[in-house]
Amino acid sequence: MNILVTGGAGYIGSHTCIALLEAGHSVIIADNFYNSKPKNVEKIMEITNKTITFYEIDVTNAAAVERIFGNNQIDGVIHFAGLKAVGESTKKPLKYYYNNLVSTIVLTKACIKYGVNRFVFSSSATVYGDNSVPFFETMNLLQTTNPYGETKVMCERILSDVAIANPSLSIAILRYFNPIGAHESGLIGEVPNGIPNNLMPYITQVAKGKLEKLKIYGNDYPTIDGTGVRDYIHVLDLAEGHVVALENLTNGVHIYNLGSGKGTSVLELVKAFEHANDIEIPYEIVDRRPGDIAECYADVSKVERELGWAAKRNVYEMCRDAWWFERNYKE
Repeated sequence: MNILVTGGAGYIGSHTCIALLEAGHSVIIADNFYNSKPKNVEKIMEITNKTITFYEIDVTNAAAVERIFGNNQIDGVIHFAGLKAVGESTKKPLKYYYNNLVSTIVLTKACIKYGVNRFVFSSSATVYGDNSVPFFETMNLLQTTNPYGETKVMCERILSDVAIANPSLSIAILRYFNPIGAHESGLIGEVPNGIPNNLMPYITQVAKGKLEKLKIYGNDYPTIDGTGVRDYIHVLDLAEGHVVALENLTNGVHIYNLGSGKGTSVLELVKAFEHANDIEIPYEIVDRRPGDIAECYADVSKVERELGWAAKRNVYEMCRDAWWFERNYKE
């Protein structure tokens, strides 16, 4: 199939493009490099030894999206292009609502117009809000704890309503948890702009000496050691999950959690990184961040049962691969 991947030069998008190409599909990337690097497109082609069609556009631009659909035979869309920093979304909610909702609406309209019936949407575990863990797909979505999560809930509802009105559409909504790690080549990985919002690149930048010490946001949560607990998944497992979902789509809306099904605390991840790479990570405890919750991990039985997908790589492999990428990375 010929797959349009929005945000395909980003962290999760680039790994998914590799997984798609290795599975025999062709890839078109649309990305505006807001939170990604142009050389990622080159690295994807270097790793796979395959060619990619690339468009530097903002997916909220309907005319630009229209040109992509008009000039290419597209069989499916994987939509990653969204703003994703929880903390920033509490400070700039309008920016998040506009980008994340409008991009989804523009893409969906183009799919309907051009008869593209396969649509995979990058959602998030934040849609579950402060529900009790583990999170499973049939839970009622309570009020989320931040605007970013609310944009994902709204996009899910838009896609569900569109699928009812257009029965030929096949939509997979993938709610995933905390991707970390990097491609084993060390050529691509997570490269955030400025001080990282996500834990693993923060750890690796401290390990490399780019940052002095890790800030741990809160140690008074009701968890095993007081720090936040998350479900970490290797980005390659997550990428492979997108390919499996795309290839097995049937009509209607299908929602899946993509995670490991296990919770790991911030301190446990720090210790795993130190153990995997024989390096010490200095840290300090600071105040909680707005919008964060105590625990977040998945029930993954549905995706295992229906798609036969399960995360294969463990937390030590995630830590090893993330550090290998950081050591190799040059600005």
